[in-house]
Amino acid sequence: MAIIDKPNLHFETKLYTGTGSSLAISSLNFQPDLTWIKGRSGATEHVLTDSVRGVTKELSSNDTGAEETVAQGLTAFGSDGFTVGTDGSYNTSSATYASWNFKAGGTASSNTDGTITSSVSANTTSGMSIVSYTGNATAGATVGHGLGSVPKMIIVKDRDASKNWTCYHQAMGNDRSISLNLTNAQSVSTDHWNYTTPTSSVFSLGNYSHVNTTDDYIAYCFAEKQGYSKFGLYTGNGSTDGTFVYTGFKPAWIMVKRSSASGDNWLMFDNKRDTYNVTENFFEANSSDAEKTSASQKVDFLSNGFKMRATGAASNGSGSTYIYAAFASEPFTTSTTNGSIPATAR
Repeated sequence: MAIIDKPNLHFETKLYTGTGSSLAISSLNFQPDLTWIKGRSGATEHVLTDSVRGVTKELSSNDTGAEETVAQGLTAFGSDGFTVGTDGSYNTSSATYASWNFKAGGTASSNTDGTITSSVSANTTSGMSIVSYTGNATAGATVGHGLGSVPKMIIVKDRDASKNWTCYHQAMGNDRSISLNLTNAQSVSTDHWNYTTPTSSVFSLGNYSHVNTTDDYIAYCFAEKQGYSKFGLYTGNGSTDGTFVYTGFKPAWIMVKRSSASGDNWLMFDNKRDTYNVTENFFEANSSDAEKTSASQKVDFLSNGFKMRATGAASNGSGSTYIYAAFASEPFTTSTTNGSIPATAR
């Protein structure tokens, strides 16, 4: 498997300060296809916009709401960034914001690999695709994802109705799901993924309305790529000398969720809001709260993974299990001269 030497050609965090008037955010290393924005200094919705649904089309990870059209939301994707209007979740004067940007495959194309025809923008190099489909309310339906490799995490949202965000994660298995907008634990879900593991071409659906009624849906699909992304499971130890998780790269962004018990938030850390260890500024993907710090939620970003440095139940409870998604700032070793150039810790 080829190593991705330059992860920032596919994913990048960008911080900005609002102006209260139309604002172009630039200097990314690619044109984003999915931009996820959250206000740091105030309580605002998490807002996700992608190139498949189109600009001004908003979904919020912290609630169940159907897709909204926000004329002054994200108004354009550019060759090295995006433009936001004056809506408060995107651009209030002097407020600070974080954005997480993913490169997919640009303009979507029709995909007939599944029993449901989908519209797909896929980046097969980084293992990320944006998939739009209309459900058929039939258990056993399949949807083409365009990755050419097996997705390890899939996040699905009904665009037309007030429904939970539904997540497949390979560490939980094909008989379980978990909701991005809730604090719930993983649950057995007989009618989400039809007890079928995704393949290199399709993912399977049951007839549960959150993933497959006759509504329109969006799915964000992620495969693992060496030196760039990892989707796994770890067990907490309840110590400030916490669990070390090997990813094979220096992380740029981590999201973790306790899957073995309910009541805990989805924690999001990145390397731009904290540029050195210990990393302690975090968001909660299921909450509109402003950026937080807590003595009970801390993590070190290392050259080859991450290590928990606090004892909070949301990230490192003794004996609890956690799912995570991580994207790289640089690989542990690059493909240059047979991988002899190692990443360094912060």
